[in-house]
Amino acid sequence: MKKLIFMIFLFIGISAQAQDKKKFDKPTIVEASCGECKFGMKGKSCDLAVRIDGKSYFVDGTKIDEHGDAHAEDGFCNAIRKASVTGEIKGNRFIATSFTLIDDKK
Repeated sequence: MKKLIFMIFLFIGISAQAQDKKKFDKPTIVEASCGECKFGMKGKSCDLAVRIDGKSYFVDGTKIDEHGDAHAEDGFCNAIRKASVTGEIKGNRFIATSFTLIDDKK
């Protein structure tokens, strides 16, 4: 009986870990913005975030200020932009291996 309970918990643990990781090896179009200002995420300052399938993730691998003035009219604190990204979701963060903003054609 103890072995059965152990196996059940082991299976649940492995399943939960597999769900926390998702790879984006090919460029994928996502929404990008300030997590605190536009996506309503809890944080201490303006930080870059992406929204994938309706869920928001803070980004590691690039910073909000590397993509222009965050407080400009079209900056991340004032607008939700589109970006082409590759990387991986680990836990509650998106680890970017590439991050390219897509120009808005007005």
